[in-house]
Parts: sequence; C-alpha cells; structure tokens
Amino acid sequence: MRWLIAVLVLPFNVLVIIPGLLLAAFRDTALAHSWARWGGLSCAMAAFFAVLGLGLALWSVGLFARFGEGTAAPWDPPKRFVALGPYRVVRNPMMIGVFIMLLAEAVLAGSWPILGWLVLFAALNLVYIPLVEERGLEARFGEEYLAYKRSVPRWIPRIKGKV
Repeated sequence: MRWLIAVLVLPFNVLVIIPGLLLAAFRDTALAHSWARWGGLSCAMAAFFAVLGLGLALWSVGLFARFGEGTAAPWDPPKRFVALGPYRVVRNPMMIGVFIMLLAEAVLAGSWPILGWLVLFAALNLVYIPLVEERGLEARFGEEYLAYKRSVPRWIPRIKGKV
C-alpha cells in the first residue's frame, strides 16, 4: 500500500496528469502534435525510451522497497542506505528513468509542450535534489552517504568502478 500511494501521488502526476493537461490545453495548436508526422520512427523511438525509462525506474523503486525498507516518496524514505544495481553507477537512476519516460511521451505525441514540461521538471530537480534531497540523505546516513556521493556521479553514469 505504501508503494501504491507513492506511485499515485508522485510519478502519476508527473507522467500522466500534467502531460494530459498539456495535451488538452494545446490540442488545437500547432505545438500539439507538430512532430508526430514521423510515424513509425517516432513510435519506435518512443517505445525504446518508454521501456528503458520504465525499466530503470522500476528497478530503482524495487531496490528501495527490497533493501531500503521504504519508498521513493519523501514522506516514506528508505530506512537503509541503498547503493546497489543502477545506484552503483549514478545517484539518481529513478529520476533519470522518469526523465526518459517523459521523453518517450513527448516523442510519441510529437508534443513540444510535453518536451517543455520535461525540461522544466528536469530543471526543478537539478535544483531540488542537491539542495534538499541530498542534504536530507547526508543527515540520515552520514559518512556512508558522503563517501557514496564522492564516488558516484549525480546524473551522468560512471562507466568504471564500484561503490
């Protein structure tokens, strides 16, 4: 139940409600589906991005539930520090997965407004994560998180090495 609430409140709004509202608001404008004419290519690209983003996000969420005893939601964070799977090469794989899923939606719909939402959402997280989320992780997990932070990049996955 904890996981379901976290999914319904956070990613559902980011990936379903807001893009749906944007599509509705811009439906009769040139921005609405301006690159949807790509046909099969846009569908193939969207499917690739959707599978990649969803897989990365679900893998990350699953690790939080299984090993961290918590969710991705700020009100129910993991109780134990998790540095497994994709967290070994990048600090924010779950958020990267969400960004990739938003890209899939923008490509599938051919929608500049959804692409704009992706840029805005990414920009907000580029500020929020270091200023709020990482400070909270430092307070909760101390030196373990600080050492992790020194060795694993925030956004661009590292290719070599282990945590």
